[in-house]
Amino acid sequence: MNSNLQARSKKYIIALYIFLLTINGCGVYSFSGASIPDEAKTIYIHYIKNEATLIEPNLSNKLTESLKTKCLTESNLVWGDQKSEINFSGRIKKYEVSPMAIENNETAAKNRLTISVEVTYNNQFDPTQNFNTVFTDYADFDSDENFYAKEEELNDIIINNLIEDIFNAAFLNW
Repeated sequence: MNSNLQARSKKYIIALYIFLLTINGCGVYSFSGASIPDEAKTIYIHYIKNEATLIEPNLSNKLTESLKTKCLTESNLVWGDQKSEINFSGRIKKYEVSPMAIENNETAAKNRLTISVEVTYNNQFDPTQNFNTVFTDYADFDSDENFYAKEEELNDIIINNLIEDIFNAAFLNW
């Protein structure tokens, strides 16, 4: 009985190994679900400029570096130059705090931080995937909280959501 169990275990291991080799050999899909042309080897992300009316000094750098990190860690692409096969560029269009939930005494119970970034994506191998899109996300916070004390935390939440949306738009075309 024990040798029968060992034989089945070996078969399962061999089947799993063959399956993993088959998936890895395709090259087009990664375990993150990203769909990137086989021919694409390099990526370049231009610095995302801040053209919003209200400027948060670190926002451009955080967005640019977060997008770079996401693309390099969740794909097989390597960092290239401005003539890479995959290119991103963009600009921050909005950085705005606005009142949200108005109470009976006409004061805001909640405020909302909204960030919008316009992103241009160019894929040298599949121009039908190219886009120029505005991505927007927000985070709400209580109006009695000090915005400047929460600003970095709110920015991190919004940036993570924006980067996920941008990455998905570029690489998850299911």
